Amino acid sequence: MQVVTDIGTLIVRTPGICGGRPRIAETRISVQRIAVWYKTGMNAEEIVERMGNVRLAQVYAALTYYHANREEIEAYIASEKNDYERLAKEMGSFT
Repeated sequence: MQVVTDIGTLIVRTPGICGGRPRIAETRISVQRIAVWYKTGMNAEEIVERMGNVRLAQVYAALTYYHANREEIEAYIASEKNDYERLAKEMGSFT
């Protein structure tokens, strides 16, 4: 018997997990993380190989969410980059 997956169940948000950001269900892998790898030139199959614990359908669901909600995910990416740069600058001042 073939198992049918409702694709609407593949991406979830849970307060307190990944900062409430969209993620692959039953994992702590954010859509943002998948999008960053995708933007570096990796395709879905390469992302699955790199992760090892996600299915191809989950990665495609994350990429679909990213493309449908690009502004939201890009804002998360920009915020994380700004936080990293700020912390790097602060840590640099201690050396």
